[in-house]
Amino acid sequence: MATMSMNQIIHAAVRRDVARTERALRALPEGDRARARQLQGAWRNLVRELTHHHESEDELVWPFLLSRGLDAELMGTMEGEHAAMRDALADASRAIDEVVGEPTAVRAHAAADVVSRSSLVINSHLEHEEQDVEPLVAQFEDDPEWKAVAKRLRPAALADAGSALAWMQDGASERELASLRATIPGPVVAVMSRVFGRRYAREVAPTWR
Repeated sequence: MATMSMNQIIHAAVRRDVARTERALRALPEGDRARARQLQGAWRNLVRELTHHHESEDELVWPFLLSRGLDAELMGTMEGEHAAMRDALADASRAIDEVVGEPTAVRAHAAADVVSRSSLVINSHLEHEEQDVEPLVAQFEDDPEWKAVAKRLRPAALADAGSALAWMQDGASERELASLRATIPGPVVAVMSRVFGRRYAREVAPTWR
């Protein structure tokens, strides 16, 4: 079983949340505003995590790769795909907010359709990045400058780091969990998730139980 990169683990969490948000919207009981708010909170968490991820790439990863003389056209394409992804996330966020305002099954299904369309944009970018960018990054795995960049990709606040780790594990496959433990020592993952991931456990995780 091949170990997944941290980038792929994050991407898996993104794909999982988008898919289960769509499913949950299609199953929303008529008039259930409490459930709609719960889904809104989980979606906002996804947007926060994904925004941190792609903004960090724009600010740190692409400039590093450009500094090493790598494909400028590809980096420009990545930035363009990030812009399209931001628009797709914003469209889905507005649709979910409307469900909270008017929690009908019709509106929830319409929002699910918007989330489904956003997933096409998001998944297309994630696949493109995994196929074309990750091999470029991999060649610098032992490069001290890349290691410094990779360190800066992590959330600065312990609460944010713990929440991110808890989110990555919520509903993850055994391969994802094993890969995470291969990247970060298991005891560190456990402590960070349980102690500093309490916000996620309290505010988001119940959405998927």
